[in-house]
Amino acid sequence: MRVTDAKAGVCLFCAFRWGARERLSLRPSKSDESNTVHGFKSLDVSPKNNIKSQPRQQLQRATRGRIAEEDLITIAIERLEQFFEQTNDPVFLVKIGLVANTAKTHFAKFKSDLLRSFKEWSESRKRHVPPPILGVLRQAYTENGESGIDAQLKFALQGHIANSTFTRSDILNQVRLADLRYPYEWYPATRAIQRKIHLHVGPTNSGKTYHALKRLEAASSGIYAGPLRLLAHEVYSRLNALGKPCNLITGDERVQVEGDEVNMASCTVEMVPVNRNVEVAVVDEIQMIGNDHRGWAWTQAVLGLKAQELHLCGEERAVPLIRELAAATGDQLEIHHYERLSPLRPMSTSLNGDLRKLRKGDCLVVFSRMQIHAYRKDIEKLTGKRVAVVYGSLPPEIRTQQAKLFNDPDNDYDFLVASDAIGMGLNLSIKRIIFESTSRHNGEQLKTLEVPDIKQIAGRAGRYRTAADAAKDIIIEGSVNSDANSSISVTVPATPGTNLGLVTTLERMDLPIVQRAMQSEAGPITTAGIFPPDSIILKFSKYFPSETPFSYILLRLHEIARVHTRFHLCNLRACIGTADLIQQVKDLTVADRISLCAAPVDTKDPGAHKIILALARCIATQSGGNLLDIHELNLEILDQPVTTDREYLKHLESLHKSVVLYLWLSYRFIGVFPSQAMAFHVKGLTEEKIDKVLTEISLNKNFKDHLKKLKEQAMLKAFQTQAGLAENGLQLSESAAMETLKLEDGMAALGVDDLPKDMSHGVPAG
Repeated sequence: MRVTDAKAGVCLFCAFRWGARERLSLRPSKSDESNTVHGFKSLDVSPKNNIKSQPRQQLQRATRGRIAEEDLITIAIERLEQFFEQTNDPVFLVKIGLVANTAKTHFAKFKSDLLRSFKEWSESRKRHVPPPILGVLRQAYTENGESGIDAQLKFALQGHIANSTFTRSDILNQVRLADLRYPYEWYPATRAIQRKIHLHVGPTNSGKTYHALKRLEAASSGIYAGPLRLLAHEVYSRLNALGKPCNLITGDERVQVEGDEVNMASCTVEMVPVNRNVEVAVVDEIQMIGNDHRGWAWTQAVLGLKAQELHLCGEERAVPLIRELAAATGDQLEIHHYERLSPLRPMSTSLNGDLRKLRKGDCLVVFSRMQIHAYRKDIEKLTGKRVAVVYGSLPPEIRTQQAKLFNDPDNDYDFLVASDAIGMGLNLSIKRIIFESTSRHNGEQLKTLEVPDIKQIAGRAGRYRTAADAAKDIIIEGSVNSDANSSISVTVPATPGTNLGLVTTLERMDLPIVQRAMQSEAGPITTAGIFPPDSIILKFSKYFPSETPFSYILLRLHEIARVHTRFHLCNLRACIGTADLIQQVKDLTVADRISLCAAPVDTKDPGAHKIILALARCIATQSGGNLLDIHELNLEILDQPVTTDREYLKHLESLHKSVVLYLWLSYRFIGVFPSQAMAFHVKGLTEEKIDKVLTEISLNKNFKDHLKKLKEQAMLKAFQTQAGLAENGLQLSESAAMETLKLEDGMAALGVDDLPKDMSHGVPAG
């Protein structure tokens, strides 16, 4: 296949590959020679050309999305030269799948063909459309700058090496394996049974999960699958308290209840045992099936769980997709619609940053663990009242205690400061939700919360019942229609005028976003996430030379995969980062690499790099996995006195992530990592020290002002993007943006002076 036939927007490898033994050529086809590209300047891109002489100022002035072709070529050649300089580094060669004695030859051929294609393009003034190679490089540069071009060049080189060994039969077999259009077929045992799917949909605090759990409680065997460990813990505790023995299964923790008749399990959704026969299974937050990163786990649960009754709980926008999936699997579907049990209303004013305006039953939602503890201290100092805290990584016993303290109306724990984890179904008697911010850090930048996220968190206000109340209630039975795809409505009305839930913000600049979100409806979920099963990856990898980087194999599989329009492939970024880190470890099997790539590794944390390498070497050698023998673990930090120094906290958090990773691997490589009990002990000690540090931290005014400035910048950027200005390279002035917000939302109090004058883009980590 000639590159001239390739589609724009594909990866660099696909835009730059050989057909069956065919020499690469980007020579324009005859149909293109009659077309003219206006304003394109011929550029000498021969290897001897002095790249440094190109005008870098011109590149700096051009925005990424509007960079000219000749400037893009200049950057690509410069990155190619730097890429070539690294071929003398043995570690680098291992990472990209080259051996020293052939590296120069492979790279020279790759470089020659790429430069030739650039030169042919630059000398031809008659092409109507630039070659696909430039489209791919432009997209990579627009999204990730020069690092994006580096990644595409590396991918193309790996493709050049691997593709030179493929026969036509190999390529056809790869394409066949990469046919992922029918994931229903991945679970043949489940397809052999007739299931009844109950889809419980409605807004937050409508009783949908409550009704599903009541059915689980009445079953002889069952599984609960939730999005968070804390929810799995909550259901695990609830079932055991009711005399229904239940095991806990999360990625880094397994709790086996004693006894022979343990037929219940509470899991995080990624850990669902799909091959286990049960009477009832409950999958919570089904709308996350459309998530770009974790959606595959919900799809796996929906398609794979071997349950006589499968109860799915979530938002109304999941209905069309679940209806399609049920029709494709041949399962019966019954849809239960619920209405909110108590009214919910956004307020017309914010707290204007004044924590003294808090009222009993208020919950301040904060998106940073450090800020949670800092706000707790500030509120207690300003109001004289006690504050409970709840967040995902809080140990279950402490979290339950804190929730009870807040729910008890007869003590002085008047307020709650919590993370967004409360949006996933924790039973808390919250009267008013207050957003500390409407933007959060996604690991790369501050981003405004999506409408469904705001509505889900806000919906926790005016909670109709707490866990204690729910235990006393009797399930409200609705008439059941046994026809497939039937739909019934179950409505549990609240007492008029009671349990009114209110929603507002701490700062007035965030209020218009919350008000707009509460009046908006998110569109339906159109695709379900999938990820290739291990068996497919194993078979696919056999077509590549043993030294081929595993990251390239994953990328190649995703690149040629055929996916039905009902599904989407989940993001590979975390897997690719881990695969590159462990590439240098020899004697790892493909199955080992698959497991390691699924592990909870923070590839952005430099400290995590040496830990995953050390653990990978233990797996490769099948030895050295005792916790105390892994010298890369900074256990000495536990002997140091607790301080509020940021570096000390960073080391503690890094150790905690490392121990969690050790525990996660200990369940998959039992013979290699035997120090499970000690790891849990170290994890507990680390959590205690982290909590001590956080309880002593308070945010000074300068840091708070800095955070406020960053949030305002993120809000302005989001508004410009929505207005379609960013794509056109235009800038909306700060005053104009805020005036527009005032007109849209009627918030006359939102002044222009609230915006910072310095529009720098620095974002503090965490």
